[in-house]
Amino acid sequence: MIKEKGLGQVNRVLIYILFTIISFFVIYPLVYVVSGAFAPGNSMASLNIVPFADGFTLDHFVHLFTRTDYGRWFLNTLIISVETSLATVLVASLAAYVFSRFQFKFKKPFLMSLLILQIFPSFVGMIAIYVILYRLGGLDTLWGLVLVYTAGNIPYNTWLVKNYMDTVSKNLDEAARIDGAGHFRTFFQIIMPIARPIITFLGITSFTAPWMDFIFPKMVLRSVENQTLALGLFSFVSDKKNEFTIFAAGALIVAIPFVIFFLFTQRTLVTSFGGAAVKE
Repeated sequence: MIKEKGLGQVNRVLIYILFTIISFFVIYPLVYVVSGAFAPGNSMASLNIVPFADGFTLDHFVHLFTRTDYGRWFLNTLIISVETSLATVLVASLAAYVFSRFQFKFKKPFLMSLLILQIFPSFVGMIAIYVILYRLGGLDTLWGLVLVYTAGNIPYNTWLVKNYMDTVSKNLDEAARIDGAGHFRTFFQIIMPIARPIITFLGITSFTAPWMDFIFPKMVLRSVENQTLALGLFSFVSDKKNEFTIFAAGALIVAIPFVIFFLFTQRTLVTSFGGAAVKE
């Protein structure tokens, strides 16, 4: 009995040590970036390996907003992310409602085509995307980038929302039609409130995906005033520059919208997806 208790304590200590080591390797890079944002100097090589051992300064944040176009990059990225999130939620949820509630010819082939489209990586069609945007006049525009992100989000997210809507009882739709509601009214006033957890999840993922994307902004955007945060921050650590501390300060500010967004949506996110309505 005593021996088993001793082994249990040893195992507990080993588990604590293991998780402490794992936590260190996960948390240390984040703490190092935060310390770099407030450390004097510019070069990463000049930073002390011990976080916050070099001192404290706010010069890098002042530099970002007074000597660079960081504010413009932030606004451009925010516009792209918000518009992409809203467009994705609207289009994917409407498409999911149609596939979930209506029976029509070629329904299964359409669903399978959406699934097949999701298999291929997005950069496979970069040449086609570039040509289409060129023909539409969408190169070097924010709306062109929103169009690219929204189109890429539709296939998988339509499946995701459709599977959730399938769990919502169709008796609710029938009761709404008896009361004289049309399809759009049923969708916006009954289905959307019930599907709020999955819609919130979709909105968050659609917002965060373009926030720090580099490939498509690099392909679509050309002018300095239309640059996004990813392009602007990368310019601080390119071959011609080694301003790691300024890069760290900019990356730290990037995290603010995610923290605010999470604080406002955490209660909805923890809501059980299956408990929103009565299943058939």
